[in-house]
Amino acid sequence: MYDGIVQELIDEFGRLPGIGPKSAQRITFHILQTPSFDVARLAELLTEVRARVRFCEICGNVSEQDRCAICRDPRRNPALICVVEDAKDVSAIERTREFRGLYHVLGGAISPIAGVGPDDLRITQLMSRLADGTVQEVIIATNPNLEGEATASYLSRLLTTMQITVSRLASGLPVGGDLEYADEVTLGRAFEGRRTL
Repeated sequence: MYDGIVQELIDEFGRLPGIGPKSAQRITFHILQTPSFDVARLAELLTEVRARVRFCEICGNVSEQDRCAICRDPRRNPALICVVEDAKDVSAIERTREFRGLYHVLGGAISPIAGVGPDDLRITQLMSRLADGTVQEVIIATNPNLEGEATASYLSRLLTTMQITVSRLASGLPVGGDLEYADEVTLGRAFEGRRTL
């Protein structure tokens, strides 16, 4: 739609996940029309992130060091591991301030359609972490979608051979939601995960 470099920048932003053509166009024009926007700082940060950030050698979370802050924290419970799909899931769980164990980031979920199998995930590293007998419970916190369920099912079958409690995050109705707007799967999960008051 636009000539030259403007369209190239729109196209580049459009390649980012969750950013469609209109959002890419808005971002591009915001940068162009806002004199105070520090383009040099943005470019510098992007370069620094690529150079300095890596994945934790233990759990797979993002970190600027070999081990992330959570794995280095002696106050965390090493007997409890929460398995998540991506590093951004760690951040979501940490915001709740409810979990005080350690994490294991798989790096995705099993998806035969996308060509992602168990060997493409960090499952071997998880099994290595569990081998020494320190971990007593593994909480599977994969997304409640087809791929997340397939991954949870695969992991639970794999872990039944070990003397470890395996649990899955409950799913169901959101706080403040109305029953009439809940889909059948969500409502069904809410019934399965009910608890005594």
